[in-house]
Parts: sequence; C-alpha cells; structure tokens
Amino acid sequence: MPGEILAQNSSDAPLCQRCGTEAATHNVRSEDVCSNCFSQYVQTKTIKRMETYRIRGSSAKTPRKLLFPLSFGPSSASLLHILDQHLRGQYDRMKRTSYELYVVHINVYVDPVDRKDADEMLEKYKTRYPRHNYAIFNLEEALGLDGIDWKALGLENSDSMAPSAERLQKLLGSMSSATSRSDIVSTLLARLLVDVAKRNSCEGTLFGDSTTRLAEKTLTETAKGRGFSLPWQISDGTSPHGITFYYPLRDILKKEIMSFSTLTSPPLTDLIVQPHPTSQISASSKLTTIDDLMAQYFESVEENFPSIVANVVRTTSKLQSLPNETTEACGLCGLPVAVGTDGIHGWGGDQNSESRPGKDDTYHGILCYGCSRSMNS
Repeated sequence: MPGEILAQNSSDAPLCQRCGTEAATHNVRSEDVCSNCFSQYVQTKTIKRMETYRIRGSSAKTPRKLLFPLSFGPSSASLLHILDQHLRGQYDRMKRTSYELYVVHINVYVDPVDRKDADEMLEKYKTRYPRHNYAIFNLEEALGLDGIDWKALGLENSDSMAPSAERLQKLLGSMSSATSRSDIVSTLLARLLVDVAKRNSCEGTLFGDSTTRLAEKTLTETAKGRGFSLPWQISDGTSPHGITFYYPLRDILKKEIMSFSTLTSPPLTDLIVQPHPTSQISASSKLTTIDDLMAQYFESVEENFPSIVANVVRTTSKLQSLPNETTEACGLCGLPVAVGTDGIHGWGGDQNSESRPGKDDTYHGILCYGCSRSMNS
C-alpha cells in the first residue's frame, strides 16, 4: 500500500533502502527511498495497471485508440507524462505501439479569458508531447447531444435558437445550490466525453483519478444519492455507456502524484493548473459543494492515515451492479435505473412507499435518485 510521502533534509536522510546509493527523501510502503526510486515506483505501478487492461501487450496490427481526458491537473498531467514515455519506449523497441492516445480537454468555463488560457495551455502539451492527437471542446457542446432529456433540465425547444453558451449559463443559473450546479457540470462533462470517445472510435477512456480522488468520488456520489453507480465510477471495466473506463493511477495517492510531478525532467509545474487549496474551503459557505468537502476530508485523512484512503477504494471496487433486465437509462446521467424506482418519486430514502411524494404530472421521464435531487434541490 502506498505510504505517506515524507520530505526530509537530504544531508540528514538515510540511504535509499532500494538502491542504497542515494539519500532517501521519500517513504513508500514504509521504505525510505530516493527520488529516482520513488519516480520508478509511481511509473511501475501505473504501467502494471495498464498491463491488466491487456493494452500493453496487444498483438493487434492497428494500435488501440484510447480517449485521454486532460484537465490540466497534476494527476492527468503526470499520467500523460508516464504514458508518453511508455509509448516512446515501445516504439524504440518494436517500431510500433500497442495503443495511441486521443487527448481531449473540455472547457467547463464560459469566460473567454479562461478559454484563451486553456488554448495556450494545450499548446504547451502539444509542444512537449507531440506524438499524440489533441482536441479541445466546450462544455455547452453537450447541449446538442441526443439521449439527454432536456425537458428535465428546464431547457425548452424555444431556447434552441439561443447561443449554446448562453443556454448553458441559463441552465447553471437555474440551479438552486452550488452542489447542484457542480453535479450538472460533472454529468454533462461525462456525457460529452463518452460522445467524443464514440465519435472518434476510441476503445476506452483513461481517467487520471488517483486513489485519493476515487475515495472522494465514493463518498461524494453516495452523498448525492448516486451510490448505485459506484461499480462503474470507481472500478475498471465496461460502463453502461458502452465504453470501457480505465483508472491507471488508482494505486497512487494524490500526495505521491504531487511529488512525482516535481521530479520529472523537466518538472510538470508549467503544465499544471493548481486547484484551490482545500484549507480555504468553508463548510458554511453557500458556494461550497459536497465535492469540496470530501476533497478537504480526504486530504486531511491522507496526511496521517493514507491506508484508510486506499481501503475505501479497495472496498468500493468489490461492489458489483445487480443484474436487472427491467431498467431504463436516466434522462440526465444515462445510468441504468430500475423501472419503478426512478428518482425521488420511486425511492425517497425510506422504506414506506406511502410516505413518498407524488410524481409531478409535468414530467414523466426517468431520473435516477441523484439527478432528481439535483433538479429539486
């Protein structure tokens, strides 16, 4: 299990317990290791995970195409660096690669300044890792997707002539809480990524979620009422969307990713947009989301009890979705919902069916509990 990273004064540090030649400045699995061995540990863990996907040793003549969502965060930047080196090594040895990456960034902000910054950042990635194909999309492009019940989101046909960015702002502005806005953004982002992957014939999607991020997602989705989706959102495998989700960094802690990003040559610092410190999050703020609170919680747990973070993910990964032939796709997130248990109308968190609220006659679609709570909060 990945241990806590401890920075020490190199002059006082003991020798690395793996190579015995360098000063140990990190701790992995209760071993004091040097920076080189630590970097090798992170890369080896990631590539071994890729092996379990049967991608590394693919015998296919044509490389498998995988979607790579790039958020400009430390995890996705580190994963791209590791996979780029891996592919480079494959080509040097065999003059071919077993897979190729289609790197995609989704602009979740409407502000033109933020979008210009995103374009400039993506150019830096193209320059440093030129072997991959890159593309950038705007979140409002999700408003044109089929399979999403726009009536449930309050977007009527009369709005279809308005600019997409304006419609997106209207949609997010109609949400009554920061958590609901964050949830809708995450839902649209996921649906857009799946659509991009399918349109570009991608076999699967490689997410840069670390152990810590997956633990955050476990409690976040449960708190939002979407705990039934954890087998697809936490574990590697085929999703209900018909495309496989992979999490190569699932064995690496966020703290380890942060340290690794500074040890590459050159460091990844100029390629990373640092998130806001969780220490600045206030539970009393109206702008604070469930996602923020869970990130803050697991950052504090990771500091002193990293094994707990890994145990959350390991336990959640054992969950399996129950087979149910009578399911329909949620009108928003697209995940399967058992007929008769949709939304807050089919299951309100209680066992007494008589106490459940009556269904609104103005909407007759199927929503999962999490999406219906977002729309009614």
